[in-house]
Amino acid sequence: MFDSRHIRTFHEVVRAGSYSAAARTLGYTQPAITQQMKALERSVGTPLFIRVGRQMRLTEAGEALERHAGEILGSIAVAQQQMTAITRLRSGRVRMCAFPSAAATLVPEALARLAAEHPGVRVELQEGEPPDSLGRVAEGECDITLAFTYPGLHEQVPEGLVEIPLMEDQLTVLLPTGHPMARRRAVKLVELAEERWIAGCLRCRANFLHECAELGFAPDVAFTTDDTLVVQSLVAEGLGIAMMPGLVLDFLVHRKVTGRALDPASRRQVSAYVLREHLEIPATALVLEELKAVSGNRVGC
Repeated sequence: MFDSRHIRTFHEVVRAGSYSAAARTLGYTQPAITQQMKALERSVGTPLFIRVGRQMRLTEAGEALERHAGEILGSIAVAQQQMTAITRLRSGRVRMCAFPSAAATLVPEALARLAAEHPGVRVELQEGEPPDSLGRVAEGECDITLAFTYPGLHEQVPEGLVEIPLMEDQLTVLLPTGHPMARRRAVKLVELAEERWIAGCLRCRANFLHECAELGFAPDVAFTTDDTLVVQSLVAEGLGIAMMPGLVLDFLVHRKVTGRALDPASRRQVSAYVLREHLEIPATALVLEELKAVSGNRVGC
């Protein structure tokens, strides 16, 4: 209904007491002030000023508008300051969803770099596994989601999402330290066909079963859990072995557990996903840059 320029001019006319005085203050011509006030009066549908001799007085509508004009202009000024802070990365909020092994490795590194350079940018973190986490960003529940895909599985990505590849994460097998295969630098999955296994999240389990089927065997899955600490504890006690992402090795806490690469290598793709329009938001773009920087140091992990 209102043009903020007209409100600012109106406020100055009231303060200065005349069109000519307001024109001198604002750097306009008097006809320009007159035209703005006529436009404002057309917007509100009623006169705002009346002339009494040589003086201008506010109508009832003008008095009502003046009561709010300062507050309106103050709110606009605050909004402009906040927009400037966001675009110049002095502030901003980014909601990120990440799967557990990324939340424990890539995310802390990226956020530490971000905090050092842009302490006003706030990142809110939530955990989620794909495909649920992809749905969250597609539905606007988060701004960035970190997810992974396996080359042997056909997976649907919600329409409208942009994928930003970050790294390839090499899969590894977790073995009890005393296991005969633990003495090798790499192990063949088929050589572990008779072992008892611990499977992870639904997507990881599906890939594991797919890779075993490709080699001609069906694994004995004794336990299923997406808690990596539980997986490590079960392996440490000799209750099974597990195929896990290489990122897990960064927080391998059990001394009785050893990680060994697969031969031939098996990898998953780790990517960030955002809605296309979010790429234009400065804080979101900055977080993505930091994620790419820390992931670049881990290519081929």
